[in-house]
Amino acid sequence: MKRIRLLIAYDGTNYCGWQVQINGITIEEVINKALTDLLGEPIQVIGASRTDSGVHAKGNVAVFDSETRIPPEKISFALNQRLPNDIRIQKSDEVPPDWHPRFQDSVKTYEYQILNRKFPDPLKRLYTHFVYMPLEVEKMKEAASYIVGEHDFASFCSAGSQVQSTVRTVYRLDVEKVEDVIKIQISGNGFLYNMVRIIVGTLLKVGLGVYPPEHVKDIIEAKDRYAAGPKAPACGLTLVKIEYGEE
Repeated sequence: MKRIRLLIAYDGTNYCGWQVQINGITIEEVINKALTDLLGEPIQVIGASRTDSGVHAKGNVAVFDSETRIPPEKISFALNQRLPNDIRIQKSDEVPPDWHPRFQDSVKTYEYQILNRKFPDPLKRLYTHFVYMPLEVEKMKEAASYIVGEHDFASFCSAGSQVQSTVRTVYRLDVEKVEDVIKIQISGNGFLYNMVRIIVGTLLKVGLGVYPPEHVKDIIEAKDRYAAGPKAPACGLTLVKIEYGEE
């Protein structure tokens, strides 16, 4: 028995998120079926990040155990032949039997894209959140600076989370405008349920002039979900990469 690790990219538009559920088709379900068919044994992958419905990924990570004799590095090629075009394995390799994608020390990086212009662009509709009102990017940058560091992010966590602690560390939160797209990139040691999308929704309120940038400090101190902004739509969010400490 060996443990194989997969680096996975996907367009989440047509899926009900990562995790298997009864409400609709998911990324995990599709990969499980393709692996089971390929290897001739029942396979259930363990994913690093359970992305929400409509969220995309360039570098999600999953592992599975198998008796296969296929070389680990070749599984990515064989598996891609059985997957739909909106899911692709970027790499496959072998890891120690006890290696777990969620329990290793890691840094996760997400990116959220906002299309800020007068009219929507149909070619960007699946990967950006459209906002027609002008956003003040400099104020969004200032607000973002208060989020960086170790904080109790209870205000930025949706109901339903079952975590023991809501304390997380954000290492970096950059806000940059390139032409008519505002890119918000955030790196941290872990994120609460909907945390990134709620942070983005809060920064949008700042960009629209609803909150002054320094109000973000009050939101953090409140430790109350109702103090923060709304949850931004899923389509603008992409899991960019997961970096593991041992590597």
